Amino acid sequence: MNVIQEINNVNDKFATQGSKLRIEKRGEKLNIRGSLPSKEDKKNFKVQRISLGIKADISGLEEAKKKLQLINLQLELNQFDWINWISIPKKKGIKNDSEFSNKLNLFEEFFFKESKSEYLNSTRKTTWRSSYKPYLKRILNIYNDNENLDLEKIFQKTLESYKEGSRSRKQCATSLSVLAKFLEIKLPDDWKLNAKGYGLNKAGFRDLPSDELIEELWEKIPNESWKFVFALMATYGLRNHEVFFCDLSSLKNFGDKIIRVLPTTKTGEHQVWPFHPEWVEKFELPKLGEHPDLLPNINRDLKVTTLQNIGKKITDQFKRYSLQIKPYDLRHAWAVRTIFYDLPDTVAARMMGHSVSLHTQTYHHWITKRDQQKAVNNALLKVKRANNI
Repeated sequence: MNVIQEINNVNDKFATQGSKLRIEKRGEKLNIRGSLPSKEDKKNFKVQRISLGIKADISGLEEAKKKLQLINLQLELNQFDWINWISIPKKKGIKNDSEFSNKLNLFEEFFFKESKSEYLNSTRKTTWRSSYKPYLKRILNIYNDNENLDLEKIFQKTLESYKEGSRSRKQCATSLSVLAKFLEIKLPDDWKLNAKGYGLNKAGFRDLPSDELIEELWEKIPNESWKFVFALMATYGLRNHEVFFCDLSSLKNFGDKIIRVLPTTKTGEHQVWPFHPEWVEKFELPKLGEHPDLLPNINRDLKVTTLQNIGKKITDQFKRYSLQIKPYDLRHAWAVRTIFYDLPDTVAARMMGHSVSLHTQTYHHWITKRDQQKAVNNALLKVKRANNI
């Protein structure tokens, strides 16, 4: 018997009775989803999900039907209370995976709670999908597979499931730290130490493109619009999506060539200078100052798309043109370039729209080389001066 078909039949029957709720299958479990009172304001209804922790089979469907009938009755009598559906009793010695799943759902609601604008909400959606969702899915799977472990050990096991020194491991640590704080769970004292290691120096040196290669690849791109995308990323070290959310008016012939990344982006408004400055002319960027519509015509309405989707279009285009490099290689190359221009790390970090600590951690190898080279140069200069006395 087809479980999906049976679920649809049940939902159709409830719908004809006026129910605004439906049973849904997520993975191997059944949930109830639909218009429910907000946890903050019972008078405010919005689409939410109740995790039942019931197996998605015919037997489980019968149980889910009874739960749905009960919820509908509670709503009709104005007696629905989230406490009855979140704090699920846990039998002694038996792990209740739906309890933890419910907590993760509450954490997701908490994460989006302060999204008061459409732009902020879109940015948070992108952050959630890339920086939280994969790691929460991983910890839930590990939780379900390790019935006898305490939550603290579940967190540790999830972190250690990622390769040491990888970016994923560091991001996992960051995301789970936020979750642990929400759940009031104390993480091990060495949590940050175990999470360390991300950076181009630790994750394996990225084979960054040389300036010569960047110029050659730009020449090979057949489409003028995408040549401008490539040029902006190379010259200003922009993130993929930032290309489409910039004030480019300063690129006009008599402008100062300092572009402004708009506040609708991942890390908010910031200004960026060109490195190399001569690339502005070489890559014909002043044309964009006069005609920003020369950039590819893609959907930038964050009401219907996300920054992540916009960025993916650039990644796909790089693959289509077989450019040999990834879009972020241009950003990393820009960052390393500024180091050897002796641009202060605090300034470069601000232009890249991230923290100084992340900047120095990511580009530690090249920053160290620059500082050591300065020390060597100063030492040699002292010797030279001493010999000339």
